[in-house]
Amino acid sequence: MKRRKFIQQSILGSAGVLAGGSVIAGAAGAGVGMGAGAGTGADLGAGLSGAPGVGSSAGTEEAAGVMGAEFPVVRIPEAKRKFKSQVVEKIVREVRQNIGNKEIGWLFENCFPNTLDTTVDFELIAGKPDTYVITGDIDAMWMRDSSAQVWPYISLCKDDKDLQQLIRGVIHRQVKCILKDPYANAFYKDESKISEWKATDLTDMKPGIHERKWEIDSLCYPIRLSHGYWQITGDKSPFDEQWLAAMKTVLETFKQQQRKDGDGPYSFQRKSQFATDSVPLRGYGYPTKKVGLIHSMFRPSDDATIYPFLIPSNLFALSSLRNLRTMLQALSIGKDLEGPAFALENDLNKALLEHAIVTHPVHGEVFAYEADGFGNHTFMDDANVPSLLALPYLQSPHFEGDLSVLHPDKKGYTVYQNTRRMLLSDANPFYFKGKAGEGIGGPHAGLNMIWPLSIIIRGLTSHDSQEMGLCLKLLQNSHAGKGFMHESFHKDDVNKFSRPWFAWANTLFGEFVLKTYKEKPALLS
Repeated sequence: MKRRKFIQQSILGSAGVLAGGSVIAGAAGAGVGMGAGAGTGADLGAGLSGAPGVGSSAGTEEAAGVMGAEFPVVRIPEAKRKFKSQVVEKIVREVRQNIGNKEIGWLFENCFPNTLDTTVDFELIAGKPDTYVITGDIDAMWMRDSSAQVWPYISLCKDDKDLQQLIRGVIHRQVKCILKDPYANAFYKDESKISEWKATDLTDMKPGIHERKWEIDSLCYPIRLSHGYWQITGDKSPFDEQWLAAMKTVLETFKQQQRKDGDGPYSFQRKSQFATDSVPLRGYGYPTKKVGLIHSMFRPSDDATIYPFLIPSNLFALSSLRNLRTMLQALSIGKDLEGPAFALENDLNKALLEHAIVTHPVHGEVFAYEADGFGNHTFMDDANVPSLLALPYLQSPHFEGDLSVLHPDKKGYTVYQNTRRMLLSDANPFYFKGKAGEGIGGPHAGLNMIWPLSIIIRGLTSHDSQEMGLCLKLLQNSHAGKGFMHESFHKDDVNKFSRPWFAWANTLFGEFVLKTYKEKPALLS
């Protein structure tokens, strides 16, 4: 089923309403920066008025946000789970037993293992592990989602060889995808399968490709996963000749999409009623000044960019190139790739310093969301990651340049703090605030639809206990009695939500709870 149609139908099915369209409109709200206090006008202390629990032996038990209440069993039965990690199960039991907030403990038990329980398809192919990871309710593997879904398990896999092998399999599968088509964002396990989009998309659709929307982050996430896996495990085995060939393809694709030597080989148009599903001007996008930034025709939401220089994705590429060079040097491999990677990194760094930072009339120097090199920018953020809000979450610890958002003595840190205050306020047209909660959405699910991803990222990138506590309460109140995170929910009614099975949000929520458990356990009491 087509993704946007699926989202609309899931909202209809769950709530009897449709929140669609792509019109940009303002939203009232207020937010705070990292390290500052947080507050909300919504009545978040009232708990849920939600729907009955699904899969409960009690059948009609209401999901009320009351500490100590009994919660229905909604996790898939053990016999039907796709993969079981003893280490993951151990941490699930530990967190649920030790925290005082029993509803958060219940949500953690359901959400954190959801990727392993329901979305992974593991096998050995030619003696190498291969892991196909679907998003949840859509049977296709997104490069972004598959990386993000298994990322929270990396810190645990050193003590679980089977989990290591599973993640190694994701790396191998992503290498195959990159070598098949670096411009595609989603793939099938069956490499001969013909996509439903074949009939509507004017682009080079090969068998085995689900969708061919060019998004910079589709090539950044595999580098992040490879680097993170190597750092934790020290395992060099995934980084063979095939992996190096894929990395060479990544560098070539980034260079092509700087478009210094012409438009390049990629174009995309779709026969669709949604403007955000197609690319204007013969599928190459609006004009840009070729300043060294990488063009991205689509955002990580799979919506078309307005201005092709998507700043959070270019910053992610900068960080990814630094991670790649670190790996090449430490492993003494791919000597021929170091020079091109370094040149691209320098190009991006210089161009971002010149074109990513602009002056907002209220918030001062901030990161723009998009730019075109001619001086035009958008002031906004989208919930999907990479986002501006998520910059500290994604930035490489190896990167210490002026654009670092992690080091207080760098320009990027101050600019990020200003940007964060802008994004969590009514200066961001996609910041929504209502009776049910507050957070960032985007055009993909429509106006007034808040994405839990944005609330989770807000919590993960905060050091302030009050703000993190607010995020936990917002998420606790958002699940509509189902026991899982959703793609989005209406700002005034959590029962109006899209995508009941969205594994990325589930596992990322688990990452946030686990981080809080280790660093600020009192917030879970």
